[in-house]
Amino acid sequence: MSRDMSRRARRAAALASLTAVSIVGLASGAAAHVTANPRTAEQGSFTKVSFRVPNERPNAGTTKLAIEMPAGHPIEHVSVRAVPGWTVKVERAKLEAPVKTDGGEITEAVSRIVWTGGEIETGRFEEFDVSMGPLPTNVDQVLFKAEQTYSNDEVVKWDQDPGDGTNEPEHPAPVLKLTPKGTAPAATGMVATSAKTPASAASADDGTARLVGGLGLAAGVIGIGIGGFGLSRTRRQA
Repeated sequence: MSRDMSRRARRAAALASLTAVSIVGLASGAAAHVTANPRTAEQGSFTKVSFRVPNERPNAGTTKLAIEMPAGHPIEHVSVRAVPGWTVKVERAKLEAPVKTDGGEITEAVSRIVWTGGEIETGRFEEFDVSMGPLPTNVDQVLFKAEQTYSNDEVVKWDQDPGDGTNEPEHPAPVLKLTPKGTAPAATGMVATSAKTPASAASADDGTARLVGGLGLAAGVIGIGIGGFGLSRTRRQA
């Protein structure tokens, strides 16, 4: 009987440790994508979108970010916030067909925004703010395909449609969900002028990932403790 109890204790400790490792892995993966924040905005509104770029390589820094603006749904007004240490280039292109807006007809729009010259070190992230509007009124989301370049010349393209989020692809593009007028929070607005550091720019979703990871580690520690207690008790009973 003492051997049976010992086996059960060892299995409990191993299971708890494995669960902790799995949860931490999932949390890290969830925070590794290039994302657009906030995740939602009102159709037809002006908003600030922060493109959050974490560096997920242990041996290289992120040295370039390129964001493609949605060509099928051009956004008339775009401006960028200066990021210390980075140089930004805003590229414009002619539209395949003119688009009628409240301000008149537009024939060209911002097609691509590229940041270079800085570096995001391993284990850190940066946010690149873009003020834009008016947002499209005839779609429920817009995709911003991203290209992340590392100091070792590796290029990762975040350009896949994430769909409804149930089966997320390997390289999902940053997406901004668009809600009907009057349903989005009033917090969206124009670009803030003050600079932000990576440490102060963390948002709720990154905090959630860290919390889940921490809970997983705590579960592992508790499981190991329970297992150790069981083994010790079994030896004393033997």
